[in-house]
Amino acid sequence: TRLRLSSGQTALMKTLPHAPAGFFEAEASGLRWLAEVDGGLPVPEVLGAASDCLVLAWVEQSSKTPPEAAAAFGQQLAATHAAGADGWGLDHDGFIGTLPLPNKTAGSWPEFYAVRRVLPYLKLARDRAAITDADAAAVEKVVGRFTELIPDEPPARLHGDLWNGNCLWGQDLAIHVIDPAAYGGHREVDLAMLHLFGLTHLPRAMAAYDEAHPLVEGWEDRLGIHQLFPLLVHACMFGGTYGARAGTVAARYA
Repeated sequence: TRLRLSSGQTALMKTLPHAPAGFFEAEASGLRWLAEVDGGLPVPEVLGAASDCLVLAWVEQSSKTPPEAAAAFGQQLAATHAAGADGWGLDHDGFIGTLPLPNKTAGSWPEFYAVRRVLPYLKLARDRAAITDADAAAVEKVVGRFTELIPDEPPARLHGDLWNGNCLWGQDLAIHVIDPAAYGGHREVDLAMLHLFGLTHLPRAMAAYDEAHPLVEGWEDRLGIHQLFPLLVHACMFGGTYGARAGTVAARYA
């Protein structure tokens, strides 16, 4: 709901019937954490949060998608990632969509990615008959190779749900990000989701990112590893072909 506050400021109030406990508070916490980074991703200011709603500063959107804005976005994403995190995960759990997102810390990224991101949603997808046994077996096989496949890097400050729909092109010619599922993780997670669901002028954004915060060689070949998580989440939430896509992607690395 669009609001006009007594101060004259325009705001957005988000509500959700039967929202899980802590849903809006987790989103507010993630936005504030991302906003701490000087020169990082633009996020709407949190004006208020409660158990039943979230109030944010309004972002006036534009139909213009200039490549210069994508380049700036790449640099800002690099700055946000480089700001880092205290460890893998976060000191509280969150949400991905409306699904619970476990954030209990782990000793390494391969361990965290396996036990907090891939395997919980693989189990849920199987319980919901959203993935076949063969595709699930392919995912389980590649999980055992995470340590050798994923380069060792320090924890990055992740948006966590960085797909095109959560990137708003503003009239200020900046890309503002919304709806985070923020935590400390491997930076290739955000990049993998951007490539999975697309972004206008993405090559321009990636070139600017790589210039500001150079990526480890082979990152493009590894995108599928970190796309397993969003594919499984989508299989749990929407069914369809997402489970089969996760199996196909996993088979490339098994």
